[in-house]
Amino acid sequence: MNRRHGFTLVEMLIVLAIMAILTSIAWPSYAGYIVRTRRTEGQVALIEAMQRQERYFLRHNTYIPFSAASEDDADAAAFPWWSGDRAALSAYELDAYACPGRALTDCIEIRARPGTPRVDVRFRDPDCGALTLDSLGNHSAQGTADGQGAGATGRCWP
Repeated sequence: MNRRHGFTLVEMLIVLAIMAILTSIAWPSYAGYIVRTRRTEGQVALIEAMQRQERYFLRHNTYIPFSAASEDDADAAAFPWWSGDRAALSAYELDAYACPGRALTDCIEIRARPGTPRVDVRFRDPDCGALTLDSLGNHSAQGTADGQGAGATGRCWP
């Protein structure tokens, strides 16, 4: 009686095919989860930056614009322009400027842009794109969520 141990090539190929099918089903769900998690990182960074702006406004009676290029201005440099712990690992680059048609003493708008060259360039969020929050409490997204185009906020902001 000749007894063989192990698996045949056909059995291994069947297992490999099943694994490939399961992976192809699970990968889009995982990728969507990663995008939503990184989007939350951007939202939290916007809210924290707005809190800093409000504290600055209470002391100086004006808001202060900032961006990655504002290293020369000590006050503006105090505002982190990235969304995560370090710039290179962050999903969003932040910048702040006066609301359109308004002065810095009235309104500030903070924008979080995904995947710029100064942060993780591989991150993309086509559904929501750039997120914005202003000192009046308005928030928006400039992606294509729900097929609405610019300003779609349905899935982008809670």
